[in-house]
Amino acid sequence: MAASSKIKILIVDDDRNISELLTLYLEKEGYETRAAFAGRKALQEFQQFAPHLVLLDLMLPEMDGYQVCGELRKVSAVPVIMLTAKGETFDKVLGLELGADDYIVKPFEPKELVARVKAVLRRYERKEPQNADKLAVFPNLAINQATYTVTYYDTVLELPPKEFELLFFLAQHPNQVFTREKLLDHIWGYEFVGDTRTVDVHIKRLREKMPRQDLWGIKTVWGVGYKFEVN
Repeated sequence: MAASSKIKILIVDDDRNISELLTLYLEKEGYETRAAFAGRKALQEFQQFAPHLVLLDLMLPEMDGYQVCGELRKVSAVPVIMLTAKGETFDKVLGLELGADDYIVKPFEPKELVARVKAVLRRYERKEPQNADKLAVFPNLAINQATYTVTYYDTVLELPPKEFELLFFLAQHPNQVFTREKLLDHIWGYEFVGDTRTVDVHIKRLREKMPRQDLWGIKTVWGVGYKFEVN
């Protein structure tokens, strides 16, 4: 795995100075980067950016690094390197048990972190995720098309295939509005014998199964159709 292939790295740290410094060093090495400064935003960026590696600070607003790592591990094996000012053995063990691949304590030399990034990527060279486009991750919601599973507030939902496909398609295109006709064509196919009320029925069932929709939700755009809205 070479940096020249534009490997994508998501930097999650609420300290913007550290984030900018890491961005500078990593982009100098040829990596493509994106930054998030809070836990929930990190999950949104992960879904949209589909990074090959995540640099994850432990102390974050909204959701801490442990919680973010736990959410990511429900749907992805993408390598995670935790960044934290805490150096106690307990913190290291907990981070690794949650699925972090490496752990570096602040303050650190940027060159050392870049070397650790390269080492972790080398270990995962043959495991580079092929299913990044089959994942949709949001706060308290993880949709995995590879396994046809939906995890909602730590509960695995059993959805019929068309409900799953409708939810996943909308979640793959956050804040984009689709007409009922477009959804019908995409999910059921052009040869489907039925009408657009089929879409309404499936949307209703999804809402009933996921009543809590705080930072995201399936919204009706009156006179047009539906969208998966992310706040």
